[in-house]
Amino acid sequence: MKTVSASSLAEQIEADVRKAVSGAEDMLTQAANATGDKAAELRSQALQQLKALREHMNDAQEAALRQSKAAARATDEYVHENPWRSILAAASVGVVVGLLIGRR
Repeated sequence: MKTVSASSLAEQIEADVRKAVSGAEDMLTQAANATGDKAAELRSQALQQLKALREHMNDAQEAALRQSKAAARATDEYVHENPWRSILAAASVGVVVGLLIGRR
């Protein structure tokens, strides 16, 4: 299984969305100017492109869900294996946040 960082996944999805939307807009614009079979064909192509985008977005959502579950499992295992370190880390973060809030 290939591991993809969240930022690269977001960039890839953004590029795919822009490309698909742009292509669909172009096809729908051409379909508005065309008549008959050509217009129907362009509308059909635009719909196919949008369906492909939806499938891609669903795949990306599933990948993000898998990654977040894996991260949650790893965190849970770490906390169970190192309870005192986890308590110390949480207390340290609490102290720092408390100091920052107290400075205001």
